[in-house]
Amino acid sequence: MKALLFFLTFLLCGNLFAQNTLGQKEFKRIEVYHSDGLIITQISENAFLHTSYLPTNDFGNVPCNGMVVRDRNEAVVFDTPTNNKSAEELINFIKEKLLCKINAIVPTHFHEDCLGGLASFHKLNIPSFGNFSTIELSKANNVVVPQNGFIDSLKLSLGNTHALVKYFGQGHTKDNVVGYFPKDNILFGGCLIKELQATKGYLGDANVGEWSSTVAKVKQQYPNVKIVIPGHGEIGGIDLLDYTIQLFKTH
Repeated sequence: MKALLFFLTFLLCGNLFAQNTLGQKEFKRIEVYHSDGLIITQISENAFLHTSYLPTNDFGNVPCNGMVVRDRNEAVVFDTPTNNKSAEELINFIKEKLLCKINAIVPTHFHEDCLGGLASFHKLNIPSFGNFSTIELSKANNVVVPQNGFIDSLKLSLGNTHALVKYFGQGHTKDNVVGYFPKDNILFGGCLIKELQATKGYLGDANVGEWSSTVAKVKQQYPNVKIVIPGHGEIGGIDLLDYTIQLFKTH
């Protein structure tokens, strides 16, 4: 009888594990906020994609991605929305709907699609972090400057876990960094990473010769990453890293 109970318990636990594993793999994206200037989509249990829009002469009204990660009522944001109005909407959503305190905002490079709404975070005393190259380039371009600098990597606490920021080398810009959230195994690649079938895009501040090798280093660091978020366009998996490596490969 004990053997039978053990066997039934084993089967039940096995089924539950399979269902949980399946559920984690097949998390369905949910749009949780939508306005004229900002869309927020939940992409995993603890991560959200925020998308705002940047008017450009060459590429039209460009959708720009950022990421929010949370744990136990604390959050970290990667890249601001493109303007202060959309940034205020994002901040309000995190505070009022997610009920989270924002521990940090991290612009992943000095362009407007990463820090165009930075003043709104500073106004509310939310600390910002950028590598020292981002700080220098922000000053040189007369845009809002991240308050706190780091050299190669940064570990940011939130709740009982952490998020990582790391510089792997030049690509889209000389200062581009990526963000990684180990808890949900998600990489925010920013403009260093391209969506599938994307063109090379704006290259005015790029190091095309180094781009592919920089992304190869990212892939080596995170070979089993589950979700990859590019700076623009559709999220995906490690195939986005492979596509970007091939796109900028020099022969």
